[in-house]
Amino acid sequence: MRWRRTFQARIVGVLALLLLVLVAAVYFAVKTATTQAVERQAQLQLKTGTRVFERLLDLRGRTLQYGVDWLVVDSEFRRAVVSGKPVDILAALARHRGGIRSSEMFVLSPEGQVVASTLPAISRDQPFPYDQALRRALRHDIHMLLVSIQGRPYLLVQGEVLESLPIARVVMGFPMDENFALELRSMSNLEVSFLAVDGQNAGELFSTQPESLWSAIINILRDSLWQPLPQLSEIHGQRFLNQALQLANTGGEDDPRVMALLQSPMEQALEAFAPLDKEFLWIAVVALAGSLVGALLMARWVARPLEDLALAARRIGAGNYQAPVASKRSDEFGVLTDAFNAMQSAIATRERQLAHNALHDPQTGLPNRALAIERLSKAIAERRNVVLLYLGVDNYRAINEGFGTEGLEQMMGELSWRLREVLSQGDTAARITSSEFLLLLENTELNGAIAMADRLHALLSRPQLIQGDEVRLQICVGVAVYPADGQSAEELISRAAIARHDASLKPGYLQVYQQDRDLAHQRQISLIRDLRRAAAEGELFLHYQPKLDLRRDYLHQAEALLRWQHPVFGVVSPAEFIPLAERTGSMHSLTSWVIEACIQQLAQWNRRALPVRLSLNISARDLEDDGLEDRVSQCLERHQVAAEQLVFEITESTIMRHPEQALAVLQRLRGCGISLSVDDFGTGYSSLAQLQRLPVQELKIDQSFIRNLDETSGDAVIVRSTIEMSHKLGLKVVAEGVEFEHCLKLLESWGCDTVQGYLISRPLSTEAFEHWLLKSRVPG
Repeated sequence: MRWRRTFQARIVGVLALLLLVLVAAVYFAVKTATTQAVERQAQLQLKTGTRVFERLLDLRGRTLQYGVDWLVVDSEFRRAVVSGKPVDILAALARHRGGIRSSEMFVLSPEGQVVASTLPAISRDQPFPYDQALRRALRHDIHMLLVSIQGRPYLLVQGEVLESLPIARVVMGFPMDENFALELRSMSNLEVSFLAVDGQNAGELFSTQPESLWSAIINILRDSLWQPLPQLSEIHGQRFLNQALQLANTGGEDDPRVMALLQSPMEQALEAFAPLDKEFLWIAVVALAGSLVGALLMARWVARPLEDLALAARRIGAGNYQAPVASKRSDEFGVLTDAFNAMQSAIATRERQLAHNALHDPQTGLPNRALAIERLSKAIAERRNVVLLYLGVDNYRAINEGFGTEGLEQMMGELSWRLREVLSQGDTAARITSSEFLLLLENTELNGAIAMADRLHALLSRPQLIQGDEVRLQICVGVAVYPADGQSAEELISRAAIARHDASLKPGYLQVYQQDRDLAHQRQISLIRDLRRAAAEGELFLHYQPKLDLRRDYLHQAEALLRWQHPVFGVVSPAEFIPLAERTGSMHSLTSWVIEACIQQLAQWNRRALPVRLSLNISARDLEDDGLEDRVSQCLERHQVAAEQLVFEITESTIMRHPEQALAVLQRLRGCGISLSVDDFGTGYSSLAQLQRLPVQELKIDQSFIRNLDETSGDAVIVRSTIEMSHKLGLKVVAEGVEFEHCLKLLESWGCDTVQGYLISRPLSTEAFEHWLLKSRVPG
């Protein structure tokens, strides 16, 4: 009952919350609509009032203009102007200001000098401030001008006194003061304010608003930019819709501005909707009370069938899927009960499927690693003889790249079918990684397991038809035996994997686990892990093996050889860590380090007047990098080293891996001045046609042809022919592996360009190579 009461409370709470949200949404929607309606009404009023304001302003200007036009034709005034006496002019002006008493009058000479003025601030014989603006207005037939005089806005009109030619101009200035603002408010129903603004300095404000709002109005007019649309603002809790108008049109950018602010107050219109808030409050209270009563009744009606479903859920949670939930209702709860029973049946089916999937590979249907370990552990616990065959597909990645997911699934389906065909009753074939399988052969001796491996290799190596193409799998197998090779499932699988790894590196396809291979395997793992940080830890260094130029007998060339001083294993041979780097993707970073280190060393030798030409090896991974040439060029430029001092050595197999890509990269490297050499020539499978396409400058004959060179041997024919062919192709020849004097003489007699080997020198450290170079160099 406690759960039931909680559920009922939640229903009541949710419905009450929904009602409150609904009431709040309706309230704010009405409030928003009311505000928008008031704003639209204020905008309409402001638009209409703005037109009235503009027309009243124009009417006032025309009225003043009529007065000026009447004045300039008055005979007494004309005589006073002709006399040029300010006293007479002012007396005449005084007689004619009856209808426009609040206006100021100015009489100007044709040159724009003030002859007479009713405004003390503008004295006689000074230039009238807006003379040029008045002249422009006269030329463009503009009858009024809005200006700022002494920080106060004025409306100016003008007329000319003519005696065959203009002899004077009369300017009438009407002050736009508080009285004028009140007059405009009475006609436009808008609050009106006038302000003259000179830069950021505001003049005197004339406004129909109370004085408490003046500072805010001054800020609006002083800081406002031209806004074509009305703007809403709040001043001291009062909201107004504002329209700022710039009235001055004198034409000068630095002239003061005359600003007008028209405001439509919104508070009175909004107060008319205040009673609506109280009505909404009463509606909300009544609706909330009614909804609470209805929610309580509905919660009691819903709770009973939900209790039955809760009891059934607990039963299913305990693993009992047999008893269905009984229900006599035909409404939605009856439908829910039927769905619950269907769910119970589906869960039972899915649980059986999940149990199967948890122990089987979804692609092949074979047991997975977990089930293989379980069965192997059971056999070990019962002390049954077991032989493990760890089978790997070495060309799995190539098939995946060539045929995609569909081709891979087809290949795996065929492979798993062939595995099932050869297994005996009680044996297990499991897929433990994407490209590796584990076979558990029980009650089998080692010889029988090897025979099974031979049979499997023959069967699985048969060509498969994938997407219309014949594909032959490259299979290698590792063997481990219980109890000789391990006492636990994980140990046996690990050692079978080590044997499989050895099988992929050695001739043949099969390897039986050899004792103590764990140590070598752990060493490999440590080297792979530590190789990633070797450069950063300063463990890498270079040795240099000199080359002898047979044409000049001058030691100025060397090959840079990478070395690794491991903190635990000591100096690690390149023959051990270079293949690991190529397999694990670390070769790119090693090559980058070697290139940087070689160029830095060349820069140091150049500064010491020891010009050296260095050769270094680049891998297949480097020839897949389109940015190699840019990085090398930047490094050469940074250290001020000539590209001609570098030679990149590339093996034939490296070039033939992706010939078109390699050719493009090599051409860019050659384009920046770096020399290229084909390393280990004779051990690969490149054709002469392919060689002729490459932008290389030399061939390096592999040491396998040089080490035991004899004038009568077959190697001599190959070496001599290679030298002659290379020279005809315009290539130089380097022979490596020279260890004996007679070999050196043969190469020299055959025209070999450069030799390298232990007879010349072993690889030397930087200091030893410098010493050797200085000692062996012969000037000229």
